[in-house]
Amino acid sequence: MRLIATLCLFATLSAGAQTIGQNKTPDAAQTYTMSMRSQLVVEAVVVKDKQGKPIEGLTAKDFTLTEDGVPQKIRYCELQTLPSEPLPIAPMPSTEENIKIYKRLARTQIAPEQLESANYKNRRLLALYFDMSAMPPGDQLRALRAAEKFIRTQITAVDLVSILRYSGGSVDVLQDFTADRNRLLSILETMVVGEGQGSVESADDASTSDTGASFGQDDSEFNIFNTDRQLSALQTASKMLGNINEKKALIYFASGLRLNGVDNQAQLHATIDAAVRAGVSFWPIDSRGLVAEAPLGDATQGSPGNVGMYSGTAEQADTTRFQQSQDTLFALAGDTGGKALFDNNDLTRGIVQAQKAISEYYLIEYYTTNAALDGKFRRVKISVNSDTSAKLDYRQGYYAGKEFGKFTVADKERQLEDALMLEDPITELTIAMEINYFQLNRAEYFVPIMVKIPGRELALAKRGGAEHTLIDFVIEVKDVYGGVTVSNVRDNVNIKLSDATAAELAKRPIQYDSGFTLLPGKYSIKFLARDDETGRIGTYQTNFVIPNLTKEVKKVPISSVVLSGQRIDLKDSLYNAAKGKEEIKDTAANPLVEDNKKLIPSVTRVFSQGKQIYVYLQAYQESSTITTPLVAFVTLYQAQKKVFETQPVAVTPAALSRLGTVPLNFTIGLSEIPPGQYDCQVTILDPTGQKGTFWQAPILIVP
Repeated sequence: MRLIATLCLFATLSAGAQTIGQNKTPDAAQTYTMSMRSQLVVEAVVVKDKQGKPIEGLTAKDFTLTEDGVPQKIRYCELQTLPSEPLPIAPMPSTEENIKIYKRLARTQIAPEQLESANYKNRRLLALYFDMSAMPPGDQLRALRAAEKFIRTQITAVDLVSILRYSGGSVDVLQDFTADRNRLLSILETMVVGEGQGSVESADDASTSDTGASFGQDDSEFNIFNTDRQLSALQTASKMLGNINEKKALIYFASGLRLNGVDNQAQLHATIDAAVRAGVSFWPIDSRGLVAEAPLGDATQGSPGNVGMYSGTAEQADTTRFQQSQDTLFALAGDTGGKALFDNNDLTRGIVQAQKAISEYYLIEYYTTNAALDGKFRRVKISVNSDTSAKLDYRQGYYAGKEFGKFTVADKERQLEDALMLEDPITELTIAMEINYFQLNRAEYFVPIMVKIPGRELALAKRGGAEHTLIDFVIEVKDVYGGVTVSNVRDNVNIKLSDATAAELAKRPIQYDSGFTLLPGKYSIKFLARDDETGRIGTYQTNFVIPNLTKEVKKVPISSVVLSGQRIDLKDSLYNAAKGKEEIKDTAANPLVEDNKKLIPSVTRVFSQGKQIYVYLQAYQESSTITTPLVAFVTLYQAQKKVFETQPVAVTPAALSRLGTVPLNFTIGLSEIPPGQYDCQVTILDPTGQKGTFWQAPILIVP
């Protein structure tokens, strides 16, 4: 099969004005195949003089445009005139009219701009995007009222407004671009406050309630990563808007958007790059407005109940989490040419900012002469010939399209290497990853990684008639500060696609594991997986920290805590970089391997009722001259109540362990625990040293 990564608007079609003809053999039927590929690039250029006033009357001959230093021929140039005088205040539509309009089914696409159509000429395009999954009911109400106020009092004669909604599933187009204020007001009035709940962010820091705060996720284990889903939805909305050539502003209503340590940063890059290609600028509005936070949290959460509430750690963690939730919104705005509105109760002001930012501009189109679909960044430079003092504001470049064809083996290797180097990540496959660490000696740490890929995505190859599919894996670990590659892995797995296997893939994920030996420090990891049959590629990218546990004196130093639902024989092990190679000797250093059985980290932390949860970690007592036992136990919390707790166990370090390594194993049977969302807490106490460590993470138990 052949997959073409479609680039909306700025790279809508592929390659530059080339025609390829192919004739058949002389004895074949006299039919011919001709294919034409052209890549139309559109730039919205604001031109102002020294006084900041728009310069009008320019034509294509007045501009010089280059792409990567190569002059390009401008095919189209037109001035878009956009006045900013608001219309008279609109009356409210009747309730009957509201219901009639809202009963129409929501659409899943923005209507594309038709050739030779003037529907969007001299029009300002504003898309109101409501992320209902990221806003509690109070914030949803404020966002809807702000949008209603803007439509009634601030909309101008040239404004076209669209309404999009994301509630945790698909992106719904409730209203395509229209100037009908009554219609827009009707949609806003009938949107349900409170929908899309269940995807609220869960924190795990000093401010977290010790009674088991709610953990929001839906029924699919791969949808735990809420931020990835929200960013992917934004990427989808950008591609929708890319069908329209004119400049677009997407006003994003949300209650913050926080990238956690386990989130895939590649999705953030892919979302921003999709918006840049589509000519969309993000204008995020923090629907929380100006927030006055209580030091220990408000009435929506329980008290932290730990020493952090007295030392100020809980308040600091809460403040940091709030700031981080705005940092991602700031990045979305800054990297796409928009501006975020924070800490302001007048949410309408954010929409007005986006409205005023789109003033008069020139729409310039050209067919690029660079035919390569390599996914690389193309730098664009535009200048005015007659006035060197003119100030120009435009998109400085775009990422070219990416295409996978029937490559040779060498071509496929080159394509995978290029995908690893791309600044515009490919996110066609969903990837979840867990990174752990265990101390080997005073200097080194063993870092196992576990990756999950939904099997249903690989089952597509079977539907295409393939009997097998090869999954290629590439892993690169770099030092964040030095930028040096410290480790890399190249591997592949051949999966037979019988009818039974394909049916199993539709329900189960593919799992892959590998491991590295690293020193303490901050690292970045980039993981690529490619389905060799369909050419679909997925990217996972994140930063992680290996702490120096030998310097920990205030708490009991511990390794990562691994939650698992599987312990399997090594001969039945998952696909891993060492399997069948000499590196299999490294399994002796893997603490997850014991008695020829391997513990498989859950990654998504979703467990089936009736089975077991295995909890494994290591504690270290290197500085102790007397080996005293550590006491540890595991607790499950739900709805502010302790649901389950294991018996405390006392474990002493192994006699020959120089680090004083204390392995801690727990097995929790789930047959008596009802399905639902829980917080799993591990408590480790050193009675002699009067120290302790607490670790907590959300889990989900499903029927």
